[in-house]
Amino acid sequence: MTPLPAATVTLVRDAAHGVEVLLLQRNLNSGFMPGVHVFPGGGLDDADHDAALHAMCVGIDDTAASRTLGIERGGLAYWIAAIREAFEEAGILLAYDAGGGMVALIGAAAQRFGAHRNALDGGRSGLGPIARAENLRLATDRLLYFSHWITPVGAPRRYDTRFFLAVAPESQEASHDNREAIAHAWMRPAEALDRYGRDEIKMRTPTIKTLEVFARFATAASLVAGVRAQGKIPALLPRLARDGRSLLPGDPGYAEAGRAEARGKWKS
Repeated sequence: MTPLPAATVTLVRDAAHGVEVLLLQRNLNSGFMPGVHVFPGGGLDDADHDAALHAMCVGIDDTAASRTLGIERGGLAYWIAAIREAFEEAGILLAYDAGGGMVALIGAAAQRFGAHRNALDGGRSGLGPIARAENLRLATDRLLYFSHWITPVGAPRRYDTRFFLAVAPESQEASHDNREAIAHAWMRPAEALDRYGRDEIKMRTPTIKTLEVFARFATAASLVAGVRAQGKIPALLPRLARDGRSLLPGDPGYAEAGRAEARGKWKS
C-alpha cells in the first residue's frame, strides 16, 4: 500500500501553567485509529495544488516549500492542507484579514465562518472560494515544518505525513467538528504524556514523540525558536514488532520487523 501524502498541524498556545497543545479525539466509530487523540490533519486534496490558492499564500511559494520538504514540486500543498484541516477539524483558521491581522472569529464573524467551515467540511465549498469571499490570505508563513512520519507497513491506511507547528490565534476558539473528532482539549505536553501513561487517553507514536520534544519548552516562543533551530528532518518509518509495539530506527528488533514473516499486526 503506497502511503498517501498528508499534513498535520500541532497548534500551541501559552497558558498560565506553560505551553499547551491542542489534541482532538477521533470518532470512536472511525475505521482508522478510533478514539485516538491526535493533532488536526489529513490527506492532501487536489484543490490544495490549485495555483489560484497558492497565490493567496503569504511568505512562501511552491519552490521554497518543495525545497524545504526535499521534493521536486507540490510542497506548498502541504502547508495549505494543514491550514484547511485545522479549520475543518478544529475550527482554527490560520489566515490574515484585509487589514493584515489574523482573522478574528468572534461575534457575527464567528457565525459566518462557522457556515464556511460546515460548507468546507461537507464538500460544498473550498478553501479558495472562502478566502476570496472574505478577502483573506493564508498564513502559510506561520507554519513551521518540523517532522516527517510514514505510517508503518501493515496499517489499514498509510500516510506520508509532514508535521507543522503553528501558534493558535488569540482571537479564535477551538471546537471539534463532531464528525471526525468527538472531543478536543488543550493540554500541556507533559500532562498528555502522563494521561497516556495512565491509559486515560490513546495516542500513536508520532504524537507521543512530538509531545516528548515539546515538553522541553516552557513557552510557545521558545518552542518556535527550538523548531527553527532544527537541522535536517529525516523521514521516520516505524515498524511493527510481533507484539504490536511500534519500533523506530535504532530500536532493538527494528531490522527484524522489516521482514514480512517477523512483522506484527496493527492494533487499533
